[in-house]
Amino acid sequence: MAKHVIVIASGETERSALPHLLSHLRDDDIEVSISIPPRNGKLTVQMAERLIKSAQFAGAPPDKFVVLVDLDGKEPDEELRPFREDLPGNLRDLMAGRIQFTYAQWHLESWYFGDAQNLRRYLGGTALGNVDTSQPDEIHNPKLHLKHLLGRSYTARVSEEISMVLDPHTIAQRSRSFGLFLEAVRNGASSQP
Repeated sequence: MAKHVIVIASGETERSALPHLLSHLRDDDIEVSISIPPRNGKLTVQMAERLIKSAQFAGAPPDKFVVLVDLDGKEPDEELRPFREDLPGNLRDLMAGRIQFTYAQWHLESWYFGDAQNLRRYLGGTALGNVDTSQPDEIHNPKLHLKHLLGRSYTARVSEEISMVLDPHTIAQRSRSFGLFLEAVRNGASSQP
């Protein structure tokens, strides 16, 4: 029987792209679904609690949750601490060992630069500019950089199209945050920075 993991993320871009970046986990009998705040709300501790409770008590509960936080370049410990510490004690007790906290260093879009070859292919051969794709977590404001490369609107649908052509194995080799995220989804190893 497949393990069911719910990833709690911040928005439509993640809901559209993450299923494609995680589709290879089906080979390991891991089914992933994505839950985001309603109406483009902010992913706060309280919102994560609501989403976890909603999924936990609606039908068959998942095997675990992975809370994915966008750091916007900030320190992982600082940004993840409220999620780890402020989730209500009764929920932590109920879900002991079944909630993991992890991060994207600079938005989900930094991960896309980790597979430079396929990102360039999606962009029609366009050079990726002055960024070090061997260290995608170090690219400041990758979403803005990607928007400039696209030369058109960047939407959740475009993000999904990009994610469909990327190789998550390549990204995991270059992006520490993506590798930690995959590990949290797979088997719950610590996502400490």
